[in-house]
Amino acid sequence: MYTVLLSLHSILRWIILLLAIIAIYKSYTGMVSGKPFTAGDKKNGLFLLIAAHTALLIGLYQWIVGPWGLKNIENMGMSAVMKDPVARFYGVEHMTGMIIAIVLITIARGVSKKNIPDRVKHKRVFWLVLIALILILASVPWPFRAGIARPWL
Repeated sequence: MYTVLLSLHSILRWIILLLAIIAIYKSYTGMVSGKPFTAGDKKNGLFLLIAAHTALLIGLYQWIVGPWGLKNIENMGMSAVMKDPVARFYGVEHMTGMIIAIVLITIARGVSKKNIPDRVKHKRVFWLVLIALILILASVPWPFRAGIARPWL
């Protein structure tokens, strides 16, 4: 079960990255050219929100029952986890970075539903999703990161 959920969590990463890049591109072009905030923009934001929250739920489950989260903190103690870069990444840094990014994505979705000028809406969504994307990229255990590396899929 853990392996299946880990694979699903990893696949969702790619969906989230793709949807975030699309949202950033559409918001940037809308912000610069003054295009209206369309139903397509709202749908992309909704799908990004759904994918991010699904990944969050799977990740929280993995953190609670898996070997690298809560169990690792219980076994090693929090001070030992914070001294070990790998244990700290999976026990604290990954989860914290992703939760902050998902909060920003959620705020961006809320902004997209507000009754404000489209240019302002595009600008706010652009910055919120861009910061979320940067946090996601920094918090993913990419294959080239020594010690914390995970496969591409």
